[in-house]
Amino acid sequence: MSTAASSIETVTITVGSGDQARQIATQSRRSKTEASGPALMWLGGYRSDMAGTKAIEMDRLADTHGLAAIRFDYSGHGQSGGDFKDGTISRWTEEALSVLDHEAPESVILIGSSMGGWIALRLIEEIRRRGNGPEIEGLVLIAPAPDFTIELIEPQLTDTERHDLAEKGYFEEISEYSPDPNIFTRKLFEDGEKNRVLKGIVETGCPVHILQGMNDPDVPYTHALKLLEHLPSDDVVLTLIRDGDHRLSRPQDLERMTAAIEEIVQHC
Repeated sequence: MSTAASSIETVTITVGSGDQARQIATQSRRSKTEASGPALMWLGGYRSDMAGTKAIEMDRLADTHGLAAIRFDYSGHGQSGGDFKDGTISRWTEEALSVLDHEAPESVILIGSSMGGWIALRLIEEIRRRGNGPEIEGLVLIAPAPDFTIELIEPQLTDTERHDLAEKGYFEEISEYSPDPNIFTRKLFEDGEKNRVLKGIVETGCPVHILQGMNDPDVPYTHALKLLEHLPSDDVVLTLIRDGDHRLSRPQDLERMTAAIEEIVQHC
């Protein structure tokens, strides 16, 4: 086993209780020194996991700089337990918060991809509501999809999909990224309404760097522009990538991501 691999701790934590309990798989890299800087925390997208290209690249960057890194799988994703159909923004935010509590870093930079951008913004709200938690040093949001159920999916629903939501409680659509179809539940839509963040001024209290492809078929770049309008009091950098898709996992895209993270780290 390599030295880099041996520095990663893989554990499972229990989130929730009773019939809501689920086992959440986490992988954390310990910092190399006591005062190395903020931890990096990966927040993945809908149906993605902590073994994805961007998540691994974030971990590699943390190792290079001697920083702590935190990755995990939402319930119903990757190595974690739970039924995917039970997943909601509230449920996955609770899991992210529990992982953060378990790791207990003093400060953290949140890196959120697609739906992970929504989770990142909800995490900040929950930490502020509780009045305790790590210092959020910055956000790097990659094709962020806050409020995607209401803003991006619901307006485009077909009559058949609306019927399936009403009658079956879910509908399926072909996925471009997996042989298995995407599943969207009525519960997800109802809970998404309760977790809206684009309803007023969003105050993160930290620098924000948004990376957005202009050829993204899932999250149009106009959605990033809308998010920007809701962040009037934050230091925000928006990078529009003309030929970028939704994944933004090409070598040049990964370089942009690591550069954005490094810039925030340098100012911590």
